[in-house]
Formats: sequence, C-alpha cells, structure tokens
Amino acid sequence: MNMQSLGWNGFFEASFNSIDENNLIPARIICQHRDRYDILCEAGDLPATIAGRLRHLNDTNQYPAVGDWVAVKVSDDGGHAVIQQVLPRRTSFNRRAVKSGGMPETGGKTEEQILAANIDTVFLVSGLDNDYNVRRVERFLSVAWDSGAMPVLVLNKADLSDDPDSVLAEIAEVAVGVDAVLVSAATGQNMDALMKWVVPGQTVGLLGSSGVGKSTIINFLLGEERQQTQGVRTGDQRGRHTTTSRELIFLSNGACLLDTPGMRSIQPWSNQGGLSRTFEEIESIAARCKFANCTHTSEPGCAVLEAIESGDIDEGRWQNYRKMLREQAYLERRQDQRLQQVERDKWKAITKRMRDHPSKRR
Repeated sequence: MNMQSLGWNGFFEASFNSIDENNLIPARIICQHRDRYDILCEAGDLPATIAGRLRHLNDTNQYPAVGDWVAVKVSDDGGHAVIQQVLPRRTSFNRRAVKSGGMPETGGKTEEQILAANIDTVFLVSGLDNDYNVRRVERFLSVAWDSGAMPVLVLNKADLSDDPDSVLAEIAEVAVGVDAVLVSAATGQNMDALMKWVVPGQTVGLLGSSGVGKSTIINFLLGEERQQTQGVRTGDQRGRHTTTSRELIFLSNGACLLDTPGMRSIQPWSNQGGLSRTFEEIESIAARCKFANCTHTSEPGCAVLEAIESGDIDEGRWQNYRKMLREQAYLERRQDQRLQQVERDKWKAITKRMRDHPSKRR
C-alpha cells in the first residue's frame, strides 16, 4: 500500500518536511487502544506508543487520534514505533466530552475530544425507521461543517420507510446544497450512488446514531461481513452499540473508510461557522430585524417572529437553533473560565519556581 492510497498529499508532506529531526518516517493512525495505537506506513502496520514529551502535554487534543498523520521513529528491530509528533490536521471532528461527574452542571470536567481527523467526506447516516429525527440531522450537520469535511446525508433503510421521498424533501429544506442519498444497505438499493465519494486516496467517515446501519454500509462497500452488526430494539427502534472504537478501514479501490461508534447526540466543542451554515436562512432573516440587538421574543419589527408566524421558519427548526445557540454560549463561557484557570496555574508555577530558587531572580 503506497502513501497516496492512505491519504498522503502535499499538505502533510510539507508539514513533515518541516520537522527538524532525523530518522523519522510518516505514518497514519488506523486504530487506538487506550494508550496504544496501530499505525500504517510504507514499512507496514506496526503497534505504536506516544513519546514521553507528548504524554505530558496538558492539552489532550494534541494526542494522536484515528486518522491523524504522525511522525514516528521505528525501533531497530522494526517491531514497533514511537510517535514523536502529530502533523497538523486538515479536518477534525471535535465534540464536548464530560469526565468524572456526568454533566458539567454536576461538577464534571468539560474537555475537548477528538473523534477523528483528516476526513475528506463525512457520511451523516440516518435510518429511515421509527428513530429518524430531522432535529438530530441538523445537529450532526452543524458538527460536520465545523470539522472542515464535506457532509453527505445518507438516508439508510429506505426499504423500511412508507414515504422515503417525503423525508428526502424535508431534508432538502434543512440541508440546502448538501447531497442527500436514499439507500438500503441491507438490500443494496442505490448503494452504488455512494461510490461517487468513495474514491482512491480519499477518507470517508461515517457518523450517526446507533442502529442507523453504518456497519452494514461498510460491509456492503467492503464486499464482506467484516463489521459486526446487530438489529435495533423492537420497542423504540434504537440501536445497540456494535462498533466500540474508531478504526480506519481500507477498500480494494484505494479509498479509506472510518467507522465510529454510534452516538445518540453530539455536543459541539467550538463554533467555526457550522451553526450559521446549517441555519443560514434563519440568520439571514434575523439580519432584517428592526433592532440590531433583537432577542426574537417580543420586539416590534422582529423579522424572525414574523417568519415563524407566516410559516417561512419552521417552529421546531427555530427551537433547535435557539437550543444550540444556548449550548454554544454556555460552552464558550466554560472555555473562557478554563483558559483563565490555565493562565493562573501557569503564573502560580512560575512564582513557586522563583521562590524555590531565589538566586535566579538576580
């Protein structure tokens, strides 16, 4: 397998060439097992660990993620490698994660989690069974735009929908300009349409809730039953987690697929314009309000309220937009507090070192 089929290009090559260190080779992270990684390079696939200087970084988003390109040093016997540096990412799927305590409101620590890196196209998969939710599609679409990858909406299980065309029409209204494809991975219906994006040297990620059929789609594209699949629960049509880790999978045509565990919801970590792009028509209408600081609640001349009243803005879509705005504002406040705490800790450490070594003040 050559480097180009792994997704290597001029962007990564320029970054790698700027590293001032000998005896390093580029490799791609294909799987993570807690503190151990599987990498793939021109020498083959190898187990790898991260160098101590990476392990002690305070910013965990600088740790390698599946899909990352890294600079590694291979052992003399060629049996393993040590990851020395993570190359800059072209795209990155980040979400808000909470540790030790559940939700942030209960004391849990809010952290950034890198789901996957360097994805070119992301298939946002929804199942057209009883668990289909257009509001969830909007949320995943916002995260996809923020990642830098190109989103494609894959509406799976078309064979189980009574009226798939109406779903396609609804999607067209909330995802203007985004390709949407009706498929059934179980029956093979229209699956060839996905090959437009599954091409050599490109990495396609699959993102969606449990039970939407991501693993079944991958098995179809692979032409073999590699990914374990399970049915959905009959009571609520929600899926069981069959994929438990993120992994790069290579197709015979030279394309890469990245499977991810199913998620009921996803909390964005930052707003890089994904929210504005997803709800572009709402923000365009809001710009016509009489008052620049309009809260869109009761002000006279509010273009948003008029649009909701006339039906030009769907009430459910408006409420989802407002909810995501509130979440983003809350997260920005949390991140600002975190940055302030990092700065305080830094100066405390400097003061302590000065106190411990008074001669250095001269």
